[in-house]
Amino acid sequence: MELTHTVAVVTGGASGIGEGVVRMLVAHGGSAAIFDLPGSKGAELAQELGPSVAFFPLDITVPQQVETAVSEVVERFGRIDVLVNSAGISPASRVVAKDGSLFPLDLYRRGIEVNLIAAFDVLRNVAGVMARNEPSDEGERGLVVNIGSIAAFEGQVGQASYSAGKGGLVAMTLPLARDLASHGVRVMTICPGTIDTPMVRQASQEIRDYLRDANVFPKRLGAAEDIAAVVRTCIETTYLNGEVIRVDAAVRMAPR
Repeated sequence: MELTHTVAVVTGGASGIGEGVVRMLVAHGGSAAIFDLPGSKGAELAQELGPSVAFFPLDITVPQQVETAVSEVVERFGRIDVLVNSAGISPASRVVAKDGSLFPLDLYRRGIEVNLIAAFDVLRNVAGVMARNEPSDEGERGLVVNIGSIAAFEGQVGQASYSAGKGGLVAMTLPLARDLASHGVRVMTICPGTIDTPMVRQASQEIRDYLRDANVFPKRLGAAEDIAAVVRTCIETTYLNGEVIRVDAAVRMAPR
């Protein structure tokens, strides 16, 4: 797929990895629809980057809001070529804490709702739009890139909900690619390692140093631009389909 003039929906596009993807798209001549919460900096980012970016404030866990926002993107840009599912949360709790309290079920459910179910809801709505696109010479109509996590493979203590949600994205990758193949829509999942996102920046310097040093090479935290570069490769390389790509400096996380 040609990146120039590509129209992409980016969930969680107002910050972190999502923002990096939005900036990459605009830098290479694409357009981006930012899906993020009303209280995010989506409006400011769209104003900064110009008319090729639009902000659609919504809660992706509310199906009616998702359906409406996808329709508004089509009204604004005329089509959708790419979806990057970057929105996510990281609810942390031990199954049984030291004081004997249990992992709050509502907290566990919230993680699955945001990281897996809402991602699938956005995906199904956007895929319905992509299926109506004019195909390329080789029949391509669209691309979905889900942003997973290495926690899908080696989640740490307290990450039962987060790992389950991200693991669901990984497990869906091939079935989704097979399901959408008849419509010319490819599906990829990128699993970042320790990325220097706003959430990581809130951690102590000691934790940040630990995360950096755990990487095999290079010995630095990842950047949103690192993930955006792989998204670009997925867009431009149509032979990539149904696969999961770790982008993690070869780190393998310890239990804690």
